[in-house]
Amino acid sequence: MKVTTQLAIFLRNKPGVLASICDGLSKAKINIHGMSVVDANDHAVLRLVLSNPRTAAHLFGEAGMLVIESEIIQLSLPNKPGTLAKVTMKLARAKVNIEYAYAGGGSGVNRSTVFLKVSDTKKAMRAIKGK
Repeated sequence: MKVTTQLAIFLRNKPGVLASICDGLSKAKINIHGMSVVDANDHAVLRLVLSNPRTAAHLFGEAGMLVIESEIIQLSLPNKPGTLAKVTMKLARAKVNIEYAYAGGGSGVNRSTVFLKVSDTKKAMRAIKGK
C-alpha cells in the first residue's frame, strides 16, 4: 500500500486520441501502471498512474492539455472474494469517503491492484493499516 500520484487529463472524445497518448508515453519510456477513462459527449477524463508522472505531466502540458495531479492510494490485494470488502469497510468505519476507484487484475492472477481516490488520504491510510 502506498500513496501515489495520479494525473487526470481532459481530452477530446474521438478516435485516435487515446492511441496518441499511449504512443507518446511509450516513446518517452513511461509505463502505465493504472488507467481509467470516463467519457461524456464531447470530452473524456483520462486518469493515469505512471512510472514517471512528473515527466508525463510536463509532456502533456507542453501539448496544451489540461492536467490535474492528485494523491491516490494504490493497494496490492489478494485476488479473492471479500478482500476489497474488508478495505472498504475499514474506510467506512473511519468515515472516509471513496470518491472513485479503479482496479486491475484478472482470472488466474494472485493479486489485484486497486486505486482509490479518497476524501482524506492520511486518515484512509491509518484506517487501512488498522491504526
